[in-house]
Amino acid sequence: MPTDCVIEFMPENDFMRVITLSLLAGLAVCANAATSRMAPADGPYHILQTAKVGGDGGFDYVYADPDGRRLYIARSRQNPRVSVFDLDTLAAITEIPKASAHGVAVDPKSHHGFASSKPVAMWDTKTNQPIKTIDVDGGPDGILCDAFNHRIYIFSHGAPNATVIDAATGNVLGTIDLGGAPEQAQSDGKGHIYVDLEDKGAVGVIDAKAMKLETTYSLNGKGDGCAGLGLDIKNHVLFVACREPQVMVMLDSRTGKYLADVPLAGGSDGVVFNAKTKEAFSSHGNGTLTIVKETSPTTFEVEQEVKTMTGAKTCTLDPKTGKVYLIAAEYAAPTGDAPAGGRQRRAMIPGSFSIVVVGK
Repeated sequence: MPTDCVIEFMPENDFMRVITLSLLAGLAVCANAATSRMAPADGPYHILQTAKVGGDGGFDYVYADPDGRRLYIARSRQNPRVSVFDLDTLAAITEIPKASAHGVAVDPKSHHGFASSKPVAMWDTKTNQPIKTIDVDGGPDGILCDAFNHRIYIFSHGAPNATVIDAATGNVLGTIDLGGAPEQAQSDGKGHIYVDLEDKGAVGVIDAKAMKLETTYSLNGKGDGCAGLGLDIKNHVLFVACREPQVMVMLDSRTGKYLADVPLAGGSDGVVFNAKTKEAFSSHGNGTLTIVKETSPTTFEVEQEVKTMTGAKTCTLDPKTGKVYLIAAEYAAPTGDAPAGGRQRRAMIPGSFSIVVVGK
């Protein structure tokens, strides 16, 4: 060995210190990589408007009718009704009374509106006059208008899981057993309806012509507690928002093949997909809106996280403007002890019920 080549052995304590620092640095890199999967706070989307429209009662889904330029919000408990607003100005238009519902759907052909109440309320969307009520079984929750054959689907966690109604006449055409608790549904406009099953970690596929469950796509452990569902009809992509864990799982709508998954900023209760921008929006009760970008039919990334309003768990899209609408209210601090196995119910602050509009 040449005399000018010297090897110095590091003391054991110093050696362990270097190893520890190296491991910590590696963990930091991994943490940064994980954080980078989450959307940045800065981006093109932000709150454009928050309209305090007030009104008491519970609420669940919000529904935009882009053709009729109306925004429908079902209110339950006290003074059950469907509140109708101008989609562009958010000015109050009218109310459909005596409908304690979770959601609303409108058939653009017949101009008939429906609320997932029990009985189901049906009205004329041009005159806002009630037409009739429709007796259904189960516990109406989610609702969908399928433009393919102009039928209304009333979804229930209990049997029957889906009740199918003719949008023109209001007649019940039949029921469907989905084998699980349905949440949000989407139609491809070509004879298939997709609905996520909250208690099965799966998506049910309905044959709209035969009115029966055709197949079920399992998420195979990628996610459970499915509550939000979006659909890219052109590229055959399902966006399944899960709560356990809080992720969005993408599936091929033709085969159920797993494509990818990305993290969400909260527990989702609603998803909408903008076909023009190739973006899926997932709304969460913790006051966040995660925007997932479809960069190709098989690749996806979290584009942005928007702070909205605590409790704004569901959303709807106006495809003509690209605006996303959410609903929420402010609540007083809880009082008293929570019931055994339950949660403390807080009183809504009068006049605080709001419509939140997100856009560019």
